[in-house]
Amino acid sequence: MAAEPPPPWEPYPLPTFPEEGFTEKFLRKTRENPLVPLGCLCTVSILAYGIICFKKGNTRRSQLMMRARVIAQGFTFAALLGGMVATAVKSRQ
Repeated sequence: MAAEPPPPWEPYPLPTFPEEGFTEKFLRKTRENPLVPLGCLCTVSILAYGIICFKKGNTRRSQLMMRARVIAQGFTFAALLGGMVATAVKSRQ
C-alpha cells in the first residue's frame, strides 16, 4: 500500500495593518487585551514600592511587596496567555 502524501499545510492569513507606527500599534494591542498593560503597571508599581521600603529599612514590608510582585507577574502572564488564546480562537472563526 502506497501512502499518500499529507495535504499541504496552509496557514491562516495574518491580518495586516498598513504603515502602523508604535503608538497606533500600542493602542490597538491595549484595546485588544487591556489586562496586560494593567498587569505590567501593577507589577512595576509594586516593585518600585518594594525597593523604596527596602531602602528605608522596612524589610518586612519589602518582603511582602516582593511576594506581591510575583503574584502580579503571574496575573500579567495569565492575561497574556488568555489574550493569545482568545486571539487564536477569534481568528479560527
